[in-house]
Amino acid sequence: MEFQKDNTFVKGRLKSVTYAFKGAVKLISTEHSVMVQFSLGILMTIAGFYFHISHEEWLFQTLAIGLVLSIEGLNTAVEKVADFIHPNYHERIGFIKDIAAGAVFFAAMTAIAIGLIIYIPKFV
Repeated sequence: MEFQKDNTFVKGRLKSVTYAFKGAVKLISTEHSVMVQFSLGILMTIAGFYFHISHEEWLFQTLAIGLVLSIEGLNTAVEKVADFIHPNYHERIGFIKDIAAGAVFFAAMTAIAIGLIIYIPKFV
């Protein structure tokens, strides 16, 4: 069966958004690390409303949450592709997966720093 490309702009974009939404739902509903990060994002959003953070703080917080979830999604995709290509343990595949996990670590540390900058003054 040959793949037929949809050449209409609006219809093609709607399909793309539908696939992206399905992917987001799959990430949130099947990947434990994404479930944790998504839950933390919800908690931080609730905290933002509770502490009445500024518009600028909302921008940074939203960016941090989106960054972590995005990088976590890419990490999951790298892991799935690596496992598909080489299901058994392989040193090079492990190296690739570690690098992808390292990217999540950088994003998470950035989000933690942003959270501390926003919320420590609320408690002091």
